[in-house]
Amino acid sequence: MPNALKEALLPVFAIAAALLLFGVFVWFAGASPVETWIILFKGAFGDWFSWQNTLQRAAPLMLTALCVAIPARAGLVIIGGEGALVLGGLACAALPYVLPLPGNAIGSLALCIAGAIAGALWIALAGWLRQYRGINETISSLLLAYVAIGVFKHLVEGVLRDPASLNKPATRSLAEGLAIGGIGGSDVHWGLAIGIVACLVSGLWLRATASGFAVRVVGGNPRTAQLVGLPANRLILAACGIGGACAGVAGAVEVAAVHTNANASIIAGYGYAGILVSFIARHNPVAVIPVAILFGGFGAAGSLLQRRLGLPDASVLVLQGLAFVLILASEGLRMVDWKQLLKSRAPAAPEPQLRKEPI
Repeated sequence: MPNALKEALLPVFAIAAALLLFGVFVWFAGASPVETWIILFKGAFGDWFSWQNTLQRAAPLMLTALCVAIPARAGLVIIGGEGALVLGGLACAALPYVLPLPGNAIGSLALCIAGAIAGALWIALAGWLRQYRGINETISSLLLAYVAIGVFKHLVEGVLRDPASLNKPATRSLAEGLAIGGIGGSDVHWGLAIGIVACLVSGLWLRATASGFAVRVVGGNPRTAQLVGLPANRLILAACGIGGACAGVAGAVEVAAVHTNANASIIAGYGYAGILVSFIARHNPVAVIPVAILFGGFGAAGSLLQRRLGLPDASVLVLQGLAFVLILASEGLRMVDWKQLLKSRAPAAPEPQLRKEPI
């Protein structure tokens, strides 16, 4: 099977298998699998309202998936995008406390830059711990995410808390001029455009620039990178910083376009879902776009499953978990030579018997 075809078909088969297993799951819960599949796709892509909900959820997924995909090209497995997103949202909400911002697009841009810096520094820390202290980046980035959530809650419920937020602690709401609005008057905010542009630019950078090629060399063969004199440490920190900046922007967009302030609702699991999106897209920034839209749709359909079939809203998390497990399992099938395997399993042809002549 050609490599390109195998790269495309294995994720498709994994998602299809996840949907089949999800059908079995809901069948045990007393629901019809066929009806569940229909409602799932109808709730995601059935009408314009569903599409708007799907695209809203896809925007942060694109950016948090880049937090995994870009460091992965440098050979790192970063799974702490949730922490970068949370701190990006916190930096966005806190910036008006310390700086007067103009209530226009420049002010909104400043909020996104603040989120990007916070996210970049946080994920770059995981890369620094890996390169200079030998600490596994997967573990450190995951643990740093919990630290970030703790810092977020401490500040939002403490010094940054708006006294008017009684039952749900939150920061002060952003000024109306700083909010990121919808595209063409729709409910789909400009964060979607930011996510798409970030994916396209990241893909172009990795494929068409010398620095992007150097990052891929470091990730593909570190020994070769050392032999040719590439600055591996700086490239890895840059990849982590760029990925973290994308997740930080996702947090800033969630605050400026959706919640208008920093509160516990921003901790919605987009950073963890971005891991799944990146792995299904094979860490290809351009392929992240359709995968994020698909899983944004699955997330958007959760409430419809609850209303129509009585399934819990979080049941779509089971689907995401199944897809993640099957995607990881499919990694072992990528290097299989199916023709050789089938040939080895085929029954051997009987050897011809030599006819004995009578003496």
